[in-house]
Amino acid sequence: MKVAGLSAVGLAVFLFWLLAYPQALSYQEQYQLFLWTGDYFCQRIAVCGGLADWIGEFLVQFFYIGWLGALVQALVYVALLMAVYKAATVKTETGTMTGFDTGVGFWLLSAVPVILMLWHAGDESVLMSFPVAIIIALFTAVLMRDRWYVADVVVAPLLAWLIGPVAWLYVAMRCVFSKKGAGTVLVSILAWSLFNYFLLPQYPTTSVLMGINYYRIPLHTPVLQVMIPMVIMAVVVIVRLFKRYLSGRMAVVAASVICVVFCYCAVTFGYDTDKYELIMQDYLVRNNRWDEIIQRADRYQVQNAFSSNCVNLALAKKRLLAEKIFEYYQSGDDALIMPMTRDLTSNLPASEVFWHLGMINSSLRYSSDIQCSILNGRLSGRCTKRMAECHIVNGNYAAARKQLDILSHSLFYGSWAKDALTYLGNETKINTHPEWGRQRRMRFKKDMLYSYEEIDKMLGLLFTDNQDNTLALDYFMCQMLLKGDIKGVMQYMGWVQKYGGYPYMPAGYQDAVRCIQAHGNVSNSPYATYVKRRMSQ
Repeated sequence: MKVAGLSAVGLAVFLFWLLAYPQALSYQEQYQLFLWTGDYFCQRIAVCGGLADWIGEFLVQFFYIGWLGALVQALVYVALLMAVYKAATVKTETGTMTGFDTGVGFWLLSAVPVILMLWHAGDESVLMSFPVAIIIALFTAVLMRDRWYVADVVVAPLLAWLIGPVAWLYVAMRCVFSKKGAGTVLVSILAWSLFNYFLLPQYPTTSVLMGINYYRIPLHTPVLQVMIPMVIMAVVVIVRLFKRYLSGRMAVVAASVICVVFCYCAVTFGYDTDKYELIMQDYLVRNNRWDEIIQRADRYQVQNAFSSNCVNLALAKKRLLAEKIFEYYQSGDDALIMPMTRDLTSNLPASEVFWHLGMINSSLRYSSDIQCSILNGRLSGRCTKRMAECHIVNGNYAAARKQLDILSHSLFYGSWAKDALTYLGNETKINTHPEWGRQRRMRFKKDMLYSYEEIDKMLGLLFTDNQDNTLALDYFMCQMLLKGDIKGVMQYMGWVQKYGGYPYMPAGYQDAVRCIQAHGNVSNSPYATYVKRRMSQ
């Protein structure tokens, strides 16, 4: 039963992350950069809860590869199930540790905290350090089950420093396991008082009591972060107090119903459809999977600027933007490139658009601002890599070397960074690089001031600097259409015929021109529909 239960949970969790939410794994990985250095370890361990944080980031680095990340998640959830199982087992008269007689019901009851953790993980700001801390606390409690409670004078405060406030779960377990649990409680209260007033004066009391690095957003504590340890304690207490009554068929049925209900709630309420669709679009943009973005938008598209940026970039890379732009949702003037927003997610598509267009400095600025917006102060492997590429294209080799030296100490960016170091100062090698060479040819040739309000003019200048940059031409024309710049559209339509490389005038432009000439009185016109919607807003 033990092997079958663990295998079933592990397989279910693996398939869940691999097939249903691979984008969530990529999302977590891109907001940290685990470094294999002693300094990095010391930085983490110097903070309360640092060991759990370090282990969590160590695990998350493997999320870079989808199937490997799903496997790591499966192992973590299996470890959590095993920890709850070990903590909830009861000592019998023969001295052995066992669950109640039915076996199945015991495993189902032990799985409830695991399901809640899966629900909790639907919040994209939850960090892996939280389940890691719970697992460490439970296994430490099991290990110390029969130890003298005076040992907690050392163990309790040390554990509190290594894994953070989840150490209270260890204290609660010791109170359940030991008849002398009052001593454990007293020692722990004293330890937390010392931490709060002497060792952690720079942190708000809320962070000290609820966890510094369990959640990416400081001073925020989700309800499930409090509930999960409480549910674990409830499972342990129920098993110990009502063991005789839990071996019946009704107990198994009740545990099954609870698991089914929590599974439904976890999937339904824990994973918002629109939010994870946006994360998926960004995940596909990151991996240049343009066809999949378009296919998903054909089935369902979130109606906001983030989604419009992703879908339009995919259309442009497939040379379909001029043809089909108004067949998809367009948020307005910001549908091609969003203005700067001070958070860690909103401008990811815009940064990618700038990179592909050849607006290198804008991509660098957006990437830098995104990294600085990560609220728990971590580096981003994705943003650091993009910034290094921007510096290489611009010829800023000292700045590029700084970024590449950091990346070289990581597992999955290390080989790329070491190869990129060989390009520094080698102009011929950079110019012949399939991507960096193109970016150098497409970028602005003269210094200029950036103005989002005049982004269409900047796109026009980008195209005139290099008339092979058909992506900039498509964005230039479509930006004027989105703004309703009728005069500009009619004035520069000749550029499309001369430089666009199309065998015929794209259907999107034909529709727009026909709509303009008929003053909007065109039936079944996607462009006319867009204009009417914008005018009504």
